Amino acid sequence: MMLRLYNTLSHTKEEFSPLDPSSIRLYVCGPTVYDFAHIGNARPQIVFDVLFRLLRHVYGDAHVTYARNITDVDDKIMSRAAEEGVAISELTVRTARQFHEDVTALGCLPPTHEPRATEYIPAMIAMIRRLIDSGHAYSAEGHVLFDVGSKPDYGKLARRSLDEMMAGARVEVAPYKMNPMDFVLWKPSSGDQPGWESPWGRGRPGWHIECSAMAESLLGDSFDIHGGGIDLVFPHHENEIAQSESVHHGAPLARTWIHNGFLQVEGEKMSKSLGNFFTIRDLLKDWPGEVLRFNMLRTHYRQPMNWTFHGLKESWTALERFYAVAEPVLATAVSADFLEALCDDLNTPLALSELHRARDVDLAGGLGLLGFSCVQDRIAAKPPMDPVAIADAIVARAAARKNRSFTEADRIRDDLAGKGILLKDGPDGTTWEVKR
Repeated sequence: MMLRLYNTLSHTKEEFSPLDPSSIRLYVCGPTVYDFAHIGNARPQIVFDVLFRLLRHVYGDAHVTYARNITDVDDKIMSRAAEEGVAISELTVRTARQFHEDVTALGCLPPTHEPRATEYIPAMIAMIRRLIDSGHAYSAEGHVLFDVGSKPDYGKLARRSLDEMMAGARVEVAPYKMNPMDFVLWKPSSGDQPGWESPWGRGRPGWHIECSAMAESLLGDSFDIHGGGIDLVFPHHENEIAQSESVHHGAPLARTWIHNGFLQVEGEKMSKSLGNFFTIRDLLKDWPGEVLRFNMLRTHYRQPMNWTFHGLKESWTALERFYAVAEPVLATAVSADFLEALCDDLNTPLALSELHRARDVDLAGGLGLLGFSCVQDRIAAKPPMDPVAIADAIVARAAARKNRSFTEADRIRDDLAGKGILLKDGPDGTTWEVKR
């Protein structure tokens, strides 16, 4: 069956033709490990896990290599470690472990390779030297920068001119730059910052060079698929292309570029100030990982997604119905219509609808290919209340307390307690947990 994927580079759906059918290679940008991953971060993990599973189904497990990096050197990491008063290594090890726990709970397989940026510093330095030697980069005041003017087709992934990209980007203006759009490959580190010795002095790599060096080391000069969220198209993936193609004499970094769409929560951009910011860990307290995964797959990966708690309830009910009739066995058979839907640019909404018509064994096999276990007792009891309703009740209680209506505030608290919701008041506000 023909696999067709939408290529961001060409803006068309293309027949997938691997460079080597015996060695399919996929690279996906992974987390920067300084905090818990939020539900928006979960979307690419689930989407590319489905792609990984599909490629293995079509070409065989032994013929697919999936690399997903961990960025463990970054200014955000340095700031968070300083805030917490812990060593950077302690922060990154802890946060990476939390990430692994969360994506495992979402049903994601471990990638074939999971390179950490700090393990590939020599490869990054070597790549930067080659860029300088070929005239695509220059050193200035302890920095090394990529010369975007040396790449005439810079902007081809974002499909924007240099002027358009400059107008829409937050460009760091620095006197040592030849062009304001030139981006950092290497930057100096002060004594209290993580750093490595290099030909340009003690420093650390820029964000973009990390992925280019790790992808080259693990997958070669060119590989089949590069993926990530739509927010990475520019500047991250555009800059990866510029670096890698310049080092490899124009050879494409990846044949196909795949990007998942943005995610909103209850119709709005996720924001802590709006109270609609949820980490994966937050949601896993009250919703099984399979339900979060199922809810994510009900929307096509390229479309914007509106994550709602009403949708989560619908997903829970639908998945329970599937589990009730699917054979709880390790099945691999899938219906032709189900597989055709998945092979049409990972059309998971259509694939899920095809499962409604599938035979028991095909249903179990289809659920397995999508990353579900088919074990009926894995879904625990539903939360006693909609989390949105709980949040509304907490807001109403806070308003009552502010107005000194303590009887009303206590009534709201007791009403929640009667439904199994325990409130905890603290210096950062009121939180809640389910009474076990």
